[in-house]
Amino acid sequence: MFTGLSAFPLTPVINDTVDLDLFTALVRRAAEVGADSIGALGSTGSYAYLSREERRRVAEAAVQAAGEVPVIVGIGALRTSDVLRGAEDAQHAGAAGLLLAPVSYQPLTEEEVAGLFEAVSAASSVPICIYDNPTTTRFTFTDELYARIGALPHVEAVKIPPRPVAEAAERIRQVRIVLPADVALGVSGDEFSGPALSAGADVWFSVVGGILPDRALALTRAAQAGDADTVRQLSEQLEPLWNLFREFGSLRVTSAIASQLGLVPQDNLPAPLRPLGEAAQVRVGRMLSDLEPA
Repeated sequence: MFTGLSAFPLTPVINDTVDLDLFTALVRRAAEVGADSIGALGSTGSYAYLSREERRRVAEAAVQAAGEVPVIVGIGALRTSDVLRGAEDAQHAGAAGLLLAPVSYQPLTEEEVAGLFEAVSAASSVPICIYDNPTTTRFTFTDELYARIGALPHVEAVKIPPRPVAEAAERIRQVRIVLPADVALGVSGDEFSGPALSAGADVWFSVVGGILPDRALALTRAAQAGDADTVRQLSEQLEPLWNLFREFGSLRVTSAIASQLGLVPQDNLPAPLRPLGEAAQVRVGRMLSDLEPA
């Protein structure tokens, strides 16, 4: 399951209500293209803005829509009890794996994060992925903590933050050394996915995979085949998208892409989040029109 392309779709929120029909269509779109897994309720899926009941319904919809494609469900929350309820709901929905970020308001210590994963490990019957996303959680895992949590039962993957292209291979080597041999190494930060996959990462947890799955899959398969030239070419074609991600953040840009492709209305994020302004929307449209066929 923790291999190849894991596509993370938006969770469309229309008039303050999760639209399961639109969400289902996005999941099916990625699954039918050939994504190796679906990541529901990741950061692109706005999990932190949704209630337990909304998350439960999204998890169920993702599993049903994905068919034979395994679904990894995000369960991050402020309180351990809420995380455990999310894990229970996801497993009842048929999730093949759980994605756990150490969400916090008060900054967490390493012992607190370790205790969180120990609690979820004890309560889980499916694989768990460590979600290291310091941009949103304000918590940075040490390599020693990777090793400690990676040794827990059911912990089978880690999703590491992006690194500059020149550092990708060395960083993957460093993390490989400390992780148990049976724990998969995944990468996020779509801009750096090609070099990271080429350097030996097992899985790309991909924002682009949830909205432009054909392009993400082509890049993934080229990296898996060791075709460095194609990886470089496909990454360069997406440079205008990477620029937009750097300037506006991947969630709002992905929201704009989805609306311009006619997949969702323009206003599809949970308030207080808003869609990009008119000038930025024009740039997104120009980027889409300039993309070469995948």
